[in-house]
Amino acid sequence: MIRYSLFIVDDEDTIRKTLMIALDGRYRLADFPDAESALEAAKADPPDLVLLDLGLPGMSGLEALPLFQRMDPGIRIVVITAYEDVKSVVSAMKHGAYDYVVKPLNMDTLEVSIRNALESIRLKKEVQSLQEQVLRENLPCFMGESETIKDVMQFVGQIARSPDTPVLILGETGTGKELIASAIHYRSPNFQGPLISVNCAAIPRELIESELFGYEKGAFSGANTAGKKGLVEQAEGGTLFLDEIGDLSLEAQAKLLRFLEEGEFYRVGGTRKFTVRTRVVSATNKNLEERIGMGLFREDLYYRLAVTRVEVPSLTVRRDDIVPIAMHFLLEFSRKFDRQFTGISRDAQEALRNYRWKGNVRELRNFVERGVLVGEGPELSVKDLGLEERPPSVDRPLSREEILHPLVPQEGINLQGAHESLDKHFFREVLRMTGGNETRAALLLRINYHTFRYRRKKLGL
Repeated sequence: MIRYSLFIVDDEDTIRKTLMIALDGRYRLADFPDAESALEAAKADPPDLVLLDLGLPGMSGLEALPLFQRMDPGIRIVVITAYEDVKSVVSAMKHGAYDYVVKPLNMDTLEVSIRNALESIRLKKEVQSLQEQVLRENLPCFMGESETIKDVMQFVGQIARSPDTPVLILGETGTGKELIASAIHYRSPNFQGPLISVNCAAIPRELIESELFGYEKGAFSGANTAGKKGLVEQAEGGTLFLDEIGDLSLEAQAKLLRFLEEGEFYRVGGTRKFTVRTRVVSATNKNLEERIGMGLFREDLYYRLAVTRVEVPSLTVRRDDIVPIAMHFLLEFSRKFDRQFTGISRDAQEALRNYRWKGNVRELRNFVERGVLVGEGPELSVKDLGLEERPPSVDRPLSREEILHPLVPQEGINLQGAHESLDKHFFREVLRMTGGNETRAALLLRINYHTFRYRRKKLGL
């Protein structure tokens, strides 16, 4: 059952106390003697309904009303006013007040007004409650404490609100692009619809078109005699997640572009036009702009897919997240394998932070799973993780002597490669130091922000 929250904003102590007693037990209540304190409290926890006196000291109720609604358009406002103040009531209703009651207050009238106002947002609250339940059941925790990943997830929450805007997710292998796609789906208005995932690289080139768009009876040798629905049709009213979109054939790209532009497609071997409403989320670890230059990816499709772009940072630039993520996996696998692990040793934590995770979160998960299986506990050790046999991380800080006077090996050196390696080292270091903040990182390297972004992209970081 949904329990609604109410703010009572009135400068008369007697009225506030009377309402608190009368409404207690049915709602979550808070009372305030002025608009300023109520607005401040609403920033942290917006109420469902505000009983707002118009004649307040300081900021008036009429001034506060639009501020509440700007904070959250879903807040319902029932204004309280003196009987003779008709002009203020009319003004309040024009500014979005749901209803009004006059002093002296009649509790029966007031409670009817409250019930009607809350009923108008009941459906929205029920949908939100269901969405939260679905999120808990279907979306694995996308862990992270760094400002970098918090910024990413805040952005994901914003773009998820649209039901059909295409999203392109970029990131290295194992960074969790599929989790971002899930987060977009389950936070969107389409969350009750299906989430259909397809790995474009795993389907044979000659079958990808029929898998996406389906086929009609007898479309090709071996086709199902009844024809088949494609993944696009199956994703009706939900989300279609195209992983490894960079591996899609040019022929399939052309049909996908038509679908994105018009919402229409034809099954393979068919003449009937299908119209489907679904959101397309795609992901890749490839540089699509380079593939466009090589003639392997359509430029018009790229811009259609990348209406909104999400860049998932690698663990290299979010080292503060490594140990918390490892702890999450430790608890997961301890439960799964019925092992009694209570934590990660200090040495193991340091080894985890210093190791370069080329496979990112996926690789880290595999290491922790192995450690839980072979370790004796109660703490996960460096030996359990197998990191004692690993070479030092390529991302370890270089000494001043190594930077100024590096040795040239007997077999010679690739000077261009050495320059690039050093550039990567410094870029990773400043990103680590700033928690991924590119503006501050650029300042540390004494280059401007746009040069930093260009060179980071060129280095593939």
